[in-house]
Amino acid sequence: MIPVCEPVLDGRELKYVTECLETNWISSAGKYISLFEEKFSAYVGMPYGIACTNCTTALHMAMVAMNIGSGDEVIIPDFTLIVSANTVIQTGAKPVLVDVDPRTWCIDAQRIEERITPRTKAIMVVHMYGHPCDMEAIVKIAAKHNLYVIEDCAQAHGAEVNGKKAGSFGDASCFSFYGNKILTTGEGGMVLCRDRGLAEKMQLLRNQGFTEPRFVHDVVAFNYRMTNVQAAIGVAQTEMVEEKIAAKRRIGETYNELLANAKDLTLPYEEPWAKNVYWMYGILVGDGFGLSKDDLMKKLREKGVDTRSFFCPMSIQPVFMNGNNPAYPDVSVNNPVSVDLWNRGLYLPSGLGLTRAQMEEVATKLMECHTS
Repeated sequence: MIPVCEPVLDGRELKYVTECLETNWISSAGKYISLFEEKFSAYVGMPYGIACTNCTTALHMAMVAMNIGSGDEVIIPDFTLIVSANTVIQTGAKPVLVDVDPRTWCIDAQRIEERITPRTKAIMVVHMYGHPCDMEAIVKIAAKHNLYVIEDCAQAHGAEVNGKKAGSFGDASCFSFYGNKILTTGEGGMVLCRDRGLAEKMQLLRNQGFTEPRFVHDVVAFNYRMTNVQAAIGVAQTEMVEEKIAAKRRIGETYNELLANAKDLTLPYEEPWAKNVYWMYGILVGDGFGLSKDDLMKKLREKGVDTRSFFCPMSIQPVFMNGNNPAYPDVSVNNPVSVDLWNRGLYLPSGLGLTRAQMEEVATKLMECHTS
């Protein structure tokens, strides 16, 4: 079976982790945590980094630090992982759903303003499958309406907008280092920001609100700490970030070449202003292909090729359609692009260790499904 993704640990991960074990610095203190924060934030171009347990807690912590809560609204894309909606709801605020661009699969900047109300506090964007959102337009909208911008960069390490890194536009940018991400620590995340006060607040929130004297607390906070062992892996991964981004780009370009003449498939798009890092190589199955998305995925699995479906939009999630929580998003919205992506979208094996021979096999077996 050719897997969708596997982590590649081809740097100094073992050396740095061994040092943690040999020195007993294995918990949430140790030199690698601050080193990882410094190296990764510098790579993206943001002054502050706060390492944490995952991107979910990064998003939640950022919104809490921004005082987003009950009575507020946060604009999110309809087509996204449910984390976007869940973290907003966990603050007490309400997610407001906006459809996505049919080419980039990212939130449609031209549709954001129509969803802004007096209760809107922030715009949360999600850089989808490696392609960045139209951040220049989104930042202008946010400035016009005095809104925070939160970038979910879980899938977009190294993506760029006109030469500027995704994650360097917003008030806070949140990254995932899960095992299938371009940079991985197994599990892990980080929030980047440019405001010192916001950074200090998130550092406090991450660590149960501990200050001096210890065990006397002024805020309700969380245990969102990353371990030194995870951070050691992150430092080694960050040292290899340019090579990993280049490898992802090569995978995307190779699939583009192999599938250039494929009928009834829509391949990933790259805006002229964008650098797509092809975190996952997604395709849309056309009506003329002869198989539905689900049937194609089943057939490919029988042929030894693993795939994953695109995300299910928030507007058709049973938990929100059947629930009566006032913080749940309004699912009566009409977001046809998001629904269409769910109905037709899947992604192919895209791991950093993928070889050209494997990609050729994937492409061949994909097209065999078309003609069978």
